[in-house]
Amino acid sequence: MIKTALVWFKTDLRIGDNETLVKAIAQSKEVIPVYCFDESHFETTEHGFKKTGSFRAQFLLESLQDLDVKLRELGSGLRIVQGKPEVEIPKLVQEYKVQKVFAKREVAFEEKQTEKKVELELFKLRCEFETVSTSTLYHAEDLPFSIKDIPDVFTNFRKKTEKDATIRNPFEAPTKINSPAIPAIDLPTLEALGVTKTTIDSRAVLPFKGGESQAIQRLQHYFYDTQCLSSYKETRNGMVGRDYSSKFSPWLALGCISPRFIYAEIKKYEKQFGANDSTYWLVFELLWRDFFRFMFKKYQTKFFLYEGIKSEKVNSKSLNEKLLSQWMNGTTPSDFINANMIELQLTGFMSNRGRQNVASYFCNELNMDWRVGAAYFEEQLIDYDVCSNWGNWAYLAGVGNDPRGHRYFNIEKQAMDYDKKKVFRNLWLKD
Repeated sequence: MIKTALVWFKTDLRIGDNETLVKAIAQSKEVIPVYCFDESHFETTEHGFKKTGSFRAQFLLESLQDLDVKLRELGSGLRIVQGKPEVEIPKLVQEYKVQKVFAKREVAFEEKQTEKKVELELFKLRCEFETVSTSTLYHAEDLPFSIKDIPDVFTNFRKKTEKDATIRNPFEAPTKINSPAIPAIDLPTLEALGVTKTTIDSRAVLPFKGGESQAIQRLQHYFYDTQCLSSYKETRNGMVGRDYSSKFSPWLALGCISPRFIYAEIKKYEKQFGANDSTYWLVFELLWRDFFRFMFKKYQTKFFLYEGIKSEKVNSKSLNEKLLSQWMNGTTPSDFINANMIELQLTGFMSNRGRQNVASYFCNELNMDWRVGAAYFEEQLIDYDVCSNWGNWAYLAGVGNDPRGHRYFNIEKQAMDYDKKKVFRNLWLKD
């Protein structure tokens, strides 16, 4: 048993099913929960967009506030620092004489680099560093293949995983945390983070608010209050309203709720209301999240390259500022694309159907470098998740995991199929 452990929270902003926290409590006499505002997350990328836009920054602040409240109920609290994690975390290790740091394990390139830098600095201080895999439905160790042998086609991955692997039970939330006195939470303002405050448009599918409490409330609403889960498969391609899909993605992206917790709730729901294609389909969608995360483990930096994980180049490297501006601002010749892009700009959210169409339009009709589109989504999306975003964009650009090669959406046909009466377009295109 060590005296003091530090838990470095990142995109696992929850108390429930958080193995990192559970391990730290089990192995130490006192725990210091910490969140570091990594200055690199608020920089402008090489594509000219901010890494974190207004909606996600606001959602992050709300999530941290909620986490602090939950930690204080257990006798602890959240210490906030700002700067480079490899500088700030070691400083706290020295301040509190920490013997071990626990953190969520990363898979994407930049996040891995930061993790390595922190580990190196902790090694110099003779402080242990343990990372724990907390983001997926299936644990990497339980997969029926090694990471390098994971099938590149989702269907093959899914079938074998469902047949040969089991999903672990979620961890119980701790009931008490021993901590030294943690000062009252001191969150930076949006301005201090270099982000302009924006209010979510009233037409938004949901007034998204960050935090584990809100995530559980949303699950309660979607599963038990409305039983919308039972018709999820039929409605999931919707575009208007709060309940056509689960809308869990912003909370999943910041780890305010875990896929395993959701899975356990689906199983409970099925016992109460019956299992059907729809209850399974939500698990199927969670598996897609896993798949992209494991693909990032397998291919590392390749998902950020123009040719993706393919060797032959299929899309264009060109960039036309005028066309890019029309796409971003919803002033293209296509009213269906415009409505989706205006929704994204004013709310930080877009339906799955919309995302596939605007990405296809960007890559195929405008024929521009897909990575610029992905980088714009990174700034705008309230539910940005590095693996899902870049994995999906590469997929639609024909340089990712799509077994059919270049996938092309007929935008007019899609608009007819999914917005026949123009309800969605009229909602977003009216002045």
